[in-house]
Amino acid sequence: MRGAKHTMTAEPEGSTQVDTRSYSERLHKVIPGGAHTYSRGDDQYPSNAPEILVSGKGAYVTDSVGRTLLDYGMGLRAVTLGYADERVNRAAQRGMELGVNLTRASVIELEAAERLVGLIDGADMVKFAKNGSNVTTAAAKLARAFTGRTFICVPRQHPFFSFDDWFIGATVLKRGIPETHHAATLLFDYGDIESLRVLFDAYPGQIAGVMLEPATTVGPCGHCARVNRLMPPTCSECPNRSDNFLVQVQELCVKDGALFILDEMITGFRWHLKGAQHLYGVRPDLTTFGKGMANGFAVAALTGRREIMEVGGINRAGQERTFLISTTHGGEMASLAAFLETVNIYEQFGVTDHLWRYGARLLTGLEELAREAGVEQAFQIQGNGISMNYVTLGADGAPSLPLRTLFSQEMIRHGVLMPWIAPSFAHGEGELDRTFEAARRALAVYALALEQGVDKFLQGPVIKPVFRQFN
Repeated sequence: MRGAKHTMTAEPEGSTQVDTRSYSERLHKVIPGGAHTYSRGDDQYPSNAPEILVSGKGAYVTDSVGRTLLDYGMGLRAVTLGYADERVNRAAQRGMELGVNLTRASVIELEAAERLVGLIDGADMVKFAKNGSNVTTAAAKLARAFTGRTFICVPRQHPFFSFDDWFIGATVLKRGIPETHHAATLLFDYGDIESLRVLFDAYPGQIAGVMLEPATTVGPCGHCARVNRLMPPTCSECPNRSDNFLVQVQELCVKDGALFILDEMITGFRWHLKGAQHLYGVRPDLTTFGKGMANGFAVAALTGRREIMEVGGINRAGQERTFLISTTHGGEMASLAAFLETVNIYEQFGVTDHLWRYGARLLTGLEELAREAGVEQAFQIQGNGISMNYVTLGADGAPSLPLRTLFSQEMIRHGVLMPWIAPSFAHGEGELDRTFEAARRALAVYALALEQGVDKFLQGPVIKPVFRQFN
């Protein structure tokens, strides 16, 4: 609840003072936006959501008043095994005990690099960093350096590639960004190869690279989506590969001499241990990873073909230098040790198989509950078992943020925090049952709201889009 929280503040001996400000007030007092990711902001949650969280364990989070909620946000999709996994934590502690961050490259740094290169098809070299934005920006820079060209193309349907100006300036959030910083970013439509071909025709020999996510809730091939939403795609064996949008993009890039860049920040270490590219049967020139690769520890990576990655190297005599990524904490040993242990657990226990199975059961169960409540036309599940999103539609058939707020509010009322749906290895039978019970009750209220008006049931403000021009 967003009421006052009482905490003690430091005072002279013999006196005490109670801080009556809410956590929200205190957060916004010292942090622009109230959190270090806009997706965690107050405006993204209903009024009964926790203002602040204290801890997480497995698939659950606990707030400042001791309330425990089953969580599907999972650290902005970064926690794939479960919060505070003891095996990963022990590995990170070993990395800490070895010194955390040394003066030169460490053995753990080398082992992590060799492990990732050995894991990802087509990855010959890797640069580690701490944020996804750092590695996507590095990929754009590398593409320009390697090709000698200017423009980077990204799909308008994919909401986020970087907080850096080259991308954010191409959205509605342009304040503080000179036009020149994003003038070389071109937009096309995911799934529409003609919209990309138009850009190649308009800028012949000038496009350095095309960057896109392999898939979101929308995949690269409508045929696969129609055939099965519950199982991993088998595009590498599909006779209809010419219909696969990723294949089409790659062919266009090869023909023109541009680089094919996949952003696997979300799909990597979730769709498959080798990335969604492995399932879809494509081999990008460059790939970026992050999120689930270290179960929430801060690791991101840029990987790619050797001839491209070596543009950022220092051992080719006489080569003009490209200052690629140079971060003090890129080789931080605790997080890289966590990455190594996360991969071990994935391989030992088939983590991605569990994510697909659990997601498939969750998807079909939620759809069945929507039918039981009579709201299947107004509450729909987009995507497939590994990447789904609930869509709330008003009487006019248009997406409704008030209804989305209401569903999230009612799920929280019944113990489930579901801003989006990101299952983890810690989600099991008990969590599935608890989710369905909460959803059954939430959808009953949802049905009433459709009949009587949503405002009657909302407790507070409607959530807002992250990417909007004005507060």
